[in-house]
Amino acid sequence: MFQFGFNMFHEISRPFNMTYRCYSVSMLPGNERQDVERGGKIIMPPSALESLTRLNIEYPMIFKLTNKKTKRITHCGVLEFVADEGKVYLPHWMMANLVLEEGAIIQIESVSLPVATFSKFQPLSEDFLDITNPKAVLENCLRNFSCLTTGDVIAIKYNSKVYELCVLETKPGNAVKIIECDMNVEFAAPVGYKEEDHMSRADGDDDVTMDEDPASMMPEPAGFVAFKGEGNRLDGKKKKLTSESDSEPQASNPRQPYVRGVPDYDYVVGTLRFIRNYKTANAKDETPSEPFQAFKGEGFTLRTAKSKN
Repeated sequence: MFQFGFNMFHEISRPFNMTYRCYSVSMLPGNERQDVERGGKIIMPPSALESLTRLNIEYPMIFKLTNKKTKRITHCGVLEFVADEGKVYLPHWMMANLVLEEGAIIQIESVSLPVATFSKFQPLSEDFLDITNPKAVLENCLRNFSCLTTGDVIAIKYNSKVYELCVLETKPGNAVKIIECDMNVEFAAPVGYKEEDHMSRADGDDDVTMDEDPASMMPEPAGFVAFKGEGNRLDGKKKKLTSESDSEPQASNPRQPYVRGVPDYDYVVGTLRFIRNYKTANAKDETPSEPFQAFKGEGFTLRTAKSKN
């Protein structure tokens, strides 16, 4: 005897496969959506959400985007389902990778990708070397991405500047999912980078800061300069010289060489040190004063004493 039930057979997985007209995020009605431009997710219509809920797909949702004319492929996640029916909105860098124009037809298919273990990026500009901690910046920016595809040129924004990075390699496949994973990241030398030029430029900067006075590198003031004239006494007498430096003309005093400060190697983060020096120039010649005692002074009366006749 055989007993049949509704859950006897596993539900067959049916992929989501639709075609839409794609537009850049700048064409999306409403306010500007910088959060979409900075990541790797798209905006789809509400009907796509209804179709996806009826299918047995894997979460989080990952989609393969295909431009049938150029055979270019990339992968992405979905951010919202608020687009007009029949339209999807993509980040500008994603449309550039797929060689798509405004209103072009794109095929969107749901896929399942392996979890990333390794990725390698190559900056397209040497300006990326100015970032102090590039791995931390990249990690923060990749939170807006769901997956990576080998060969894509992604765009990240840091300090109001956009940096483009080419995805040279991903493991364990050409397309990987980067949600809740431990991924090792490496960077290749930027496009056009030459180590000799970079080292010589860095050495030149050190020479300037060590040997030259920063004030000498400032341009000479042009035009009116406030408080540059000399003062005159109303009685016609000459100004008395109060120090040896005043007796010599200012032009004869050579500029003191610039001396770098000595860093405090014992500094502890989170502490403030207030150093105050009350000693005067002639502190050695002064005799130590008596300790302060309160209310030790003499008193006076405002009334005058009457004279006795």
